[in-house]
Amino acid sequence: MDVVTGAIGSLISKLGELLKDEYNLQKDLREQVKSLSLELESAQAALRKVGDVAPEQLDEQVRIWAREVRESYYDMEDVLDTFLVERLEGGHDSLLQRLKGGLLNMMGSLLKRRKIAGTIKDIKQHLHDVTERHGRYTIDNIVAQPAARSTIDPRLAAMYKEVTHLIGIDKSRGELKSKLDSKEGSGSNEKTKIVAVVGVGGLGKTTLAKAVYDELKPEFWCGAFVPVGRNPDLKKVLRDILIDLDKEKYRDHKFTMLDEKQLIDELREFLGTTRYFIVIDDVWDTESWEIIRNALDNNSLGSKIVITTRKHDVAEEVGCSYNMEPLTHESSKILFYGRIFGSERECPSQFSEVSEKILKKCGGVPLAIITTSSLLANKSRNIKVWNEVCDSIGSGLGSNRNMENMRKILSLSYYDLPSHLKTCLVYLSIFPEDYEIEKKRLIWRWIAEDFIQHGVNDHDQSLFEIGESYFNELINRSLIEVADTSIKDGTPLSCRVHDMVLELICSLSIQENFVTTVQGDSRQSTPSSGSVRRLSLQKTAWPIMETSKLRSLTIFSSTIINLMPSLSCCHLLRVLDLRDCNLRDHPNLKFLGNLFHLRYLSLAYTGYPGDQLPVEIGKLQVLQTLDLSSIQIIDAQLLSIIIAGLRKLICLCVEGTTRLPNGLRCLTSLEYLKAVNVDSACMAEELGHLTQLRTLYVRLRKDKDRRWDESLCTALVRSLAELHRIQELIVEIPCDVGADLEGSVDLPFLSWDKLSYLRIYGTTSLPTWICPASLPHLSDLNLRMVQVRTDDIRVLGMLQALRLLEVEASDSIQVLERFVVSHDAFPLAIKCSFLDIAMVPSAFPRGAMPSVTEFTFSILLEDFAGGKFTGDDLALGHLPSLQSVFVDLDGDQDVSKEVLMKVVDKLRDEADDHPNHPSIEFNPSIEFRNCI
Repeated sequence: MDVVTGAIGSLISKLGELLKDEYNLQKDLREQVKSLSLELESAQAALRKVGDVAPEQLDEQVRIWAREVRESYYDMEDVLDTFLVERLEGGHDSLLQRLKGGLLNMMGSLLKRRKIAGTIKDIKQHLHDVTERHGRYTIDNIVAQPAARSTIDPRLAAMYKEVTHLIGIDKSRGELKSKLDSKEGSGSNEKTKIVAVVGVGGLGKTTLAKAVYDELKPEFWCGAFVPVGRNPDLKKVLRDILIDLDKEKYRDHKFTMLDEKQLIDELREFLGTTRYFIVIDDVWDTESWEIIRNALDNNSLGSKIVITTRKHDVAEEVGCSYNMEPLTHESSKILFYGRIFGSERECPSQFSEVSEKILKKCGGVPLAIITTSSLLANKSRNIKVWNEVCDSIGSGLGSNRNMENMRKILSLSYYDLPSHLKTCLVYLSIFPEDYEIEKKRLIWRWIAEDFIQHGVNDHDQSLFEIGESYFNELINRSLIEVADTSIKDGTPLSCRVHDMVLELICSLSIQENFVTTVQGDSRQSTPSSGSVRRLSLQKTAWPIMETSKLRSLTIFSSTIINLMPSLSCCHLLRVLDLRDCNLRDHPNLKFLGNLFHLRYLSLAYTGYPGDQLPVEIGKLQVLQTLDLSSIQIIDAQLLSIIIAGLRKLICLCVEGTTRLPNGLRCLTSLEYLKAVNVDSACMAEELGHLTQLRTLYVRLRKDKDRRWDESLCTALVRSLAELHRIQELIVEIPCDVGADLEGSVDLPFLSWDKLSYLRIYGTTSLPTWICPASLPHLSDLNLRMVQVRTDDIRVLGMLQALRLLEVEASDSIQVLERFVVSHDAFPLAIKCSFLDIAMVPSAFPRGAMPSVTEFTFSILLEDFAGGKFTGDDLALGHLPSLQSVFVDLDGDQDVSKEVLMKVVDKLRDEADDHPNHPSIEFNPSIEFRNCI
């Protein structure tokens, strides 16, 4: 209940802004502001109590009271934001402008103070009236006592690994594979096999399909894994299949313009001569399946299709189905106890009885077990709370398939959240079902909505870093699912909301009038009371509704973008997200200049013409995020005019070909900059003024006359030395200029103690500042150099925090002279890749690389043919934790097949003899591809 509670803190802090000297508030007015702040603190405390109780347990009067306070909060914040923005707009006037204003400015200030005083008086009176009607703020006697609160378990990595461990799936996986293996036809005329996985929500149908897909996909020429959902946009589904099949070809914007028939024709043509494996996830109706089925050509190459569905009539249409069953009791216990205690034997005896009761109520449904165990993970020593949780869950979940009990389980996890996380979770109801939500996009939006605030102990962190902790906590509690992870280190990059969790938060959002979703069907949510504050438009006509108090607008359908009216009247809009909408035919966005409250603006991947970007964007004094990804901006002067006054900008994303504009040095709040071209030392020097940068992606380029500035790299390095908060850095250098990133040796690189992610492409050699003293916390390093030296490997081996390393020689394959690094080199590395560098494992003595699980290296076969290396020089056994090996085999056609097979056989024998029996894959150059 009341997801707005978590954001009231921002309103109280804004009232504090009014007390600053520059407002010159009269004494009486200052006292009113202080009094209102205290009043709001009391309201916030009361709303927290309300927020911990399910709506059905609340007295009706309390619900009415909470609704009125919520609406009052929004109105108060709208007024205060307007005052603060007006102050900001006048704050950059020159002295001459202020003097010229003279008497008019004085009169304006007097009127503004009177308006503030009148508004505060009205707000206080309204709160007083609400209190009089609905009783005191202290509501202990009319609100049921909530369950005890818990703290967040910070061990995200370990706990997430436990959640995603595929408990009890081996049997199901084997049975599904058997159904797929049963052939229809014979020989070279094997028909496409289709199997439907059917079962209720939460059983793990998607998990099973994904496990089988990941295992079998290498046997096919191409594959796709695409969600459908309850209200599918079939054109998007068909496009997503094409993109999964061939990303390079079908990412082109021209395919977004195809209609349904054209997409079906394109798919049938593509799949007609291809052996493929496709998973269509979460099909809800036979009509959608029929259209999708018609698009998937039924060739005779042994292709496979799996669909997952809750509907038995859909499975019957397929003909061959696999009924997903709940977990066995033993598997349920492994998942439940592993999540909380590590194993069943670690469970204290006093928890055994209540655990068995909880498991019985969960009925073998993995989602129920995971959400319940996530809730209890931090209460493992409080038997009273365990019994309260058990008593709160209805019985018979597995026997009667009544999903209402699942909702109760999910609700328990929701009400256990602190107020700020409730707000952030319910905010996800903006996104459509099965939508992949990028983590960075979500966190920047949270910031724009004031959902993220500094706490007592986190002032050293940026708001984005705090937002990341929110994101991780929601994963930790199993309320959102990881959709994509970093290939390198497995950190989450995006998430999805399980449809059962989405159903819960959508219902909460409707009750709270938090988000208004318009889908053009019976499932659209419209506000039952109050104004439309956040609007999510999903494949529908443009709605007719009052939007004067709109704070957030997100459009997910290009079909209605051309119907979008001017939003000039939406003066309170904070978030405008048009990502992925087709704006090629909608270039007139001059109304943006009137959205003075706008903090988040995304035109990413819209196809918007870069030369028509409205300069009016430069009027948005409080804009924090400007996402122009994929928009070609040729005129750097245009971008310079736009950003010159955006002093509050935190995040700027532009197309990688965009030239760094003049005036960037003024954006001193900037934390995230991606990706800009720099072609002169003067431009590189501007970057040194952005001392708050945490992420920087910069490309060094020749100027427009194709000339290279010889001082460019030195200037860049000097600027980088000023970025003491930098965490992620990517620098690209043209390979044909022969430049490096040395800089002056007296630069204070010891201050780079936050840098953990570094990419340098195109440097001639290893910069001398890449060393343990300069980069104590560097964990992820990727280098593409013209020349790699023996000493470079020694230096890299001394980076104490390094976990992921990729080094590539951009020239021809290089063979380093025989050497041995120290026995303690690469102490924490888990993945090491040496591309086009002959770095066989024997180069590392026993004791080095103790944790490496994945090792990639190159072999120049001429060295083995000429006797420089022998089979004894390979030595996979030097790497005790090895799990997988990737070997590039290179050489000219004069090398005999016997030499090649000698090397291959030796490596395979070593892999077999290794205690871990690591997998081994070869990537032979074209001369040898027919030999292995």
